[in-house]
Amino acid sequence: MSGTERSVYVWDLPVRLVHWGLVVAVAVSWYSAEQGLSGWDVHRWSGYALLTLILFRLLWGLWGSETARFSDFLVGPRAVARYLRGWWHASPSRGHNPIGGWAVVVLLLALLVQGVSGLFATDDILLTGPLAGWVSSDLQGRLSSLHTSLFNVITVLVALHVLAIAVYRLVRGERLVRAMVTGRKYDGWRAPWIAPLSRAALLAAAAAALLAGAILTAP
Repeated sequence: MSGTERSVYVWDLPVRLVHWGLVVAVAVSWYSAEQGLSGWDVHRWSGYALLTLILFRLLWGLWGSETARFSDFLVGPRAVARYLRGWWHASPSRGHNPIGGWAVVVLLLALLVQGVSGLFATDDILLTGPLAGWVSSDLQGRLSSLHTSLFNVITVLVALHVLAIAVYRLVRGERLVRAMVTGRKYDGWRAPWIAPLSRAALLAAAAAALLAGAILTAP
C-alpha cells in the first residue's frame, strides 16, 4: 500500500452480513441435508434464513448503499469485454468489478432458485416443503429434482468464486476477503454513499414478512 492510498469504506454492514450469512446458510443447509431425516428441521430453517438473506439482498440492490446497488456494478457486454482485455493492467474497482458484478447476480439467482424449489420439494414419504400444496404432484417431483441437482451447480459456482478471490489476491494483489470483512478498500476512490441502517432494517423486515406470509398462507 503506497503512501498516497487511503482507506475508503466501500462495503456497508448489510452487504457484509448478507455475504457471510449466505456462507453459513449454504454450509448448514448442505450439512443438514446430508443428515437425512434427523437434519430436516435444521435444513428447513437454514433454507428460510437463506431465502430471507437473498430477498433482502435483492431489495438492497435496488434501494441500498451506492456500491450495493445493481446499477453500480452491472455493466453491458462491451464493458465486460473491455475489462477482460485489460485485466492484467486494470485498476482495482471500488466495488464489484465488471466480472464480479455478474458473478454475484448469477450466484444469487442460483441460490434463489435453490431455496424456492425447496419450498415445493417433497420426498413423497415424510418430508414436504411448506408450499408443496400449491402445485401438482408432478411439479413437486420436478422441483424436487431441481433442488437436488442444482446444488451441484452451486458447488461449482462457489468453487469458481473462491478461485477468483485467490487469483485476484495472488496475481493482482487485491485483498477481497479483507474488504468483505472490514468493509474497507485502500485506494484513492471517492467514498460511496452509505444508506442508513434503519432502511436496511425496514427492508429486512419486508423480506422476512414476504417469506413468512407465503409460508403461513400456504394450503
